[in-house]
Amino acid sequence: MSAATTEQWQARFDRLRSNKAFELLVISIIIISALLIGVKTYPLPSVAVRIVVLLDWAITFFFLAEITVRFLGEPNKKRFFFNGWNVFDTLIVVVSLIPIQDSELALIGRLVRIFRVLRMVSIIPELRVLLNSLLAAMPQLGYVLLMMFIIFYIYAAIGSTFFATINPELWGDIAISMLTLFRVMTFEDWTDVMYETMVVHPFSWVFYLSFIFLSAFAFLNMIIGIVVNVLEEEHQQQAKEKARAAGEPTLIELREEIRALGRLIEAREKS
Repeated sequence: MSAATTEQWQARFDRLRSNKAFELLVISIIIISALLIGVKTYPLPSVAVRIVVLLDWAITFFFLAEITVRFLGEPNKKRFFFNGWNVFDTLIVVVSLIPIQDSELALIGRLVRIFRVLRMVSIIPELRVLLNSLLAAMPQLGYVLLMMFIIFYIYAAIGSTFFATINPELWGDIAISMLTLFRVMTFEDWTDVMYETMVVHPFSWVFYLSFIFLSAFAFLNMIIGIVVNVLEEEHQQQAKEKARAAGEPTLIELREEIRALGRLIEAREKS
């Protein structure tokens, strides 16, 4: 096959993988795959089981064809696997080829078929932005979560010390106390827990209200703020990349051009 013919086929596959109708078809197949996973959890007649198995294999081969189209449509084949999402999709598709019937690897095959739903993230750019923002926020979230753990530990130790004799099932040790505090933080019948201890310790409401203020209000709002801030930065970064790809000047470049024009005007005025 000549180089010109190869380039023509590559251009055709590139147009196909960039086609909106093709992307919608892939998303639809992913949704159908997710529905099949749910259907398998119900007791089915033998005919329905055979139909589900056939559909599952048809979906698997469709994904194989789709990843092949994406690979063939890549101008630089060597850089295809430099993209983490391409590697993820390829692994999911390849491992999905493992037979799930009468095989030692049946469990792996079933698990991978469940994770095929995650391919929705690699197909839809907005979901990739959300996931990238969450991963980028993890270092900052780690410190907030560490501080939350410290607060949980301190309050759990206090609760276990004062309330263990009142209700050992909720405050028997520090681990159970932390689970109880998580229940309080999520407002799951937390007033029942509070009123039970207030019978013995009337001012124990201070313990609960202060903990709720720190955990449910302060720290959770900090987490939301960090995620929103990182998400905004991710959107700005994408906007900059699109501007560079379109050849549009960035704000910094415009400022430099304005400064250069200012210096040029000053030089002409002096001359």
